[in-house]
Amino acid sequence: MPDNQTARIEWRDGVIPVSTQFDDPYFSNASGLEETRHVFLAGNDLPARLTGGFHVAELGFGTGLNMLALALMWEGPQMIRFTSFEAYPMAPADIATSLDAFPEVKPIAAPFLDAWAQGARSFTVGHVAVEVITGDARETLAAWDGQADAWFLDGFSPQKNPELWGDDMMRAVGAHTGQGGTFATYTAAGHVRRKLADAGFTVTRVAGYGRKRHMSKGTMR
Repeated sequence: MPDNQTARIEWRDGVIPVSTQFDDPYFSNASGLEETRHVFLAGNDLPARLTGGFHVAELGFGTGLNMLALALMWEGPQMIRFTSFEAYPMAPADIATSLDAFPEVKPIAAPFLDAWAQGARSFTVGHVAVEVITGDARETLAAWDGQADAWFLDGFSPQKNPELWGDDMMRAVGAHTGQGGTFATYTAAGHVRRKLADAGFTVTRVAGYGRKRHMSKGTMR
């Protein structure tokens, strides 16, 4: 995956952005925000675990919806951290159009949209300090010196974007997870679950959102 290339998208039904690089939508056809809450927030037992300094990391920033859902959930007053890895950042106008589908997040999205339009990749939304690291995650995650308390594994599907779900990537996720840290992902693909288990997680398959029968979550052993 080349570094720092802008995402190329087309619009499904005028509201759902679809990556033409990976032929995959950025969020659920039904309700992307509710899917985020089910998969990534509840899947990591949030907000119950949140406390000042808690660090969430993510593979696949996309529209920023997961980050905004986290910021909407966390009212502080202490700050938490959010680091996301994205190879193909979306254009500001495309993100703004995408978020029109979610009126609930629009009131808190302005600082993010303003910062993104100015080219900033580090900014604050509510009580969340955000950093988006652009480039090939196979390189940028390996070079990262951070440790996450929870992971949102939200890359495009393993079938469409296998590089982001490879052995080395899942081992890197494990290596950058703190003691007792967790992950959650919409995919229940057996090869992904096995790689995460090999990376040190106790992996569980649980009920997915909507028409997706299963998803995966886990805790670092």
